[in-house]
Amino acid sequence: RPMSLPRLIVFSSGTKTGGGSGLRELIRSTKTGVLQAEIVAVISNHAEGGVYEIGRQYGVPFVHFNGPFVAEEYQSIIAAHNGEWVALSGWLKLASGLDPQRTINIHPGPLPRFGGKGMYGKHVHAAVVEAFKLGEVTTSHVTMHFVTPKYDEGPVFFRYPILVEDGDDGDALGARVNKIEHGWQSYITHMVVNGLISWDGKDPKSLKVPTGYPFLEAKY
Repeated sequence: RPMSLPRLIVFSSGTKTGGGSGLRELIRSTKTGVLQAEIVAVISNHAEGGVYEIGRQYGVPFVHFNGPFVAEEYQSIIAAHNGEWVALSGWLKLASGLDPQRTINIHPGPLPRFGGKGMYGKHVHAAVVEAFKLGEVTTSHVTMHFVTPKYDEGPVFFRYPILVEDGDDGDALGARVNKIEHGWQSYITHMVVNGLISWDGKDPKSLKVPTGYPFLEAKY
């Protein structure tokens, strides 16, 4: 392993009583070597919710960030922890002032159709199930993308399709999406923070992935 690992900060809202399951997987994966990075801080907008508890359990510094959600505030958190990379993992606030080459987000549905303001968690799964019932989609996606100043608009570098089944509701679909999220988020994050997936921060066409990488396109 390299002497100095990439320094990653994770923003994860969770809830007042729980949540943060994606964050927990990321931390576990730093211990197994699937994610070769050091998580130097975890950030939540809830002072003592699930994310705080996960940080405490694994000894990762926790920051309560309750706004204002402006560029200067984000930048001061990153500077305070010497963060090199930022992962948004269930972060429900608009992120601003972050380096688009070094900031990634995971989204539990196909982009761009099932993204944008208000489209998170159960709202995404419910919308995908409705579209499935209308015969418009056959799959949902776990999607990962670089973060630019507008919601869910940076270039996508990971799409993993999940079959929608007859009889699904949002909860049933969501449970299967979460399984795939938890399985893949850590390794794809590893690829980004170790330079295997990259872009120039401006032109989506500059996106670089390894030869034979199969996750740029997915069945819709």
